[in-house]
Order: sequence, then structure tokens, then C-alpha cells
Amino acid sequence: MTVSTTEPELVTRTDNDGSVTLTMNNPKRRNALSGAMMTALKDAFDKIAKETTVRCVILAAEGPVFCAGHDLKEMNGITECDQHASLFTQCSDLMMTIVSLPQPVIARVRGMATAAGCQLVASCDLAVAANSAKFATPGVNIGLFCSTPMVALSRNIARKHAMRMLLTGDPINAETAFSMGLVSDVVGDEELEEHTNALAARIAARSGMTVRLGKQAFYKQLEMPLSQAYSYASDVMTANMQKHDAREGIGAFIEKRHPSWRHE
Repeated sequence: MTVSTTEPELVTRTDNDGSVTLTMNNPKRRNALSGAMMTALKDAFDKIAKETTVRCVILAAEGPVFCAGHDLKEMNGITECDQHASLFTQCSDLMMTIVSLPQPVIARVRGMATAAGCQLVASCDLAVAANSAKFATPGVNIGLFCSTPMVALSRNIARKHAMRMLLTGDPINAETAFSMGLVSDVVGDEELEEHTNALAARIAARSGMTVRLGKQAFYKQLEMPLSQAYSYASDVMTANMQKHDAREGIGAFIEKRHPSWRHE
């Protein structure tokens, strides 16, 4: 296993056999999404997007808080409208980077994930939460409705669940987040790292080509009318069938052997 650093003071990177863990590393500021933190994360994801040897990404955090959302001190220190617009655009770009990343991203959540931190979890493809994790969109409590977190939240959970979180600001626990569909797994705090690593390893063991193609298709078809989605998905499967790994995987299944992926 090799360990390298993207932005030592903010984001660290650990590589492990086809998967990468990016860790937000500013616990003193509760891993808030300052401009610098968002830049560090986006730079790390942009680099990973070009690395075909990486087949899964874990997004984690140091300290007792996963992510407290935007850095309110930084936001309050900005007076110009265009500066606020630039900060929110930067946040939206980061979330879109995660969604459009070729590799699946798993959020590994311990502690609180609030506002844009909850948005960060919702933007990941999967999320594993410790029992102690909590989630909230509390902007309404300080006069700033969580409008951009609402975009990711409303695409993960039912409307009335989303509106309850947005209108009250009340936190929900990990089990409630699971029942709503905000997270995919809930485990004991002591099992969080092992469980998430095992999940990433299972994904990384699949054909990288198939996973990349499937993730892209999943998000594209979601925005289409039903008949268009089926037409598009049929085209994707047709293209998929022409790939080496599809032929290898089907052949291996028929021959009752393990496939030998080329990730192409």
C-alpha cells in the first residue's frame, strides 16, 4: 500500500489495490467546505478521473465531524454578491465532479454531516454511515435556506422527507437516513472503516470499464422520460456487449471460472 498527499493540510490520499481513500483533514474547522477545501477536493477528484487503475474512491474525514458544510466565517467575511455566487458555484462544481467521476465514490461518514456536508454525502454514489452519524440541513435556523444542498438531497430521498429536513433543520440519525435512502449502509462505529474498505474492494474487483459505463448511464437515464431512458439503456447495453470484458465475463460464467478483466 502506498500513501501520498494531495494537499497535506486539507486532503490526504491513500491508495490500496484499485481503490483510493481521500480524507478531509481539517478537524479543527470541522472539515468545513471552505474555498480552499473545495479546491483541494476537486483537484484530487480531477486527478483520479484520469487514472484508469483507480476503480473506486472512498471519501472520509478526520475527527469527530464528517463535514460541517460551508465555512460560515469565510462566508460572513465576504460582502460582494459575485464573491458569494463564486463560492456557491464552486460548491456545485465539486458536487457535479463527484457525480460525473468515472469511478464510484463511497462516503464514509462518522459524526455530523450538515448543510453542504449533507449535500456531499448525497452526491456520492454510496454512503456508509456509522451508528453515531447524523445528518441535517439546518440553514433555515440561521436564515439561509439550504438551497444547493436541496438539489442533491431531493434527488436521493422522497419529497416530504426532504422538505421536513429542509424546513425544520432537525438532524436525523443514521438509521433514519438509511430508511430514507440517504445512506446505503449503517454499521457500528468500530466496523465503519473495515466495512467501507471491503465494499470498495468488491467494486474495485469488478471490470473497471463496466462500472464506469454503468455509473454514467445510471445518472443519464434518471433525467430522461421512460421511453427515452429505455432506448438509451438499450444502446448502452449494445455498446457494452462489444467490449472485451463483457465477452470475457459471459465466457467465464458459462465456463464456470473466474474472469480475467482487462478493464476495457
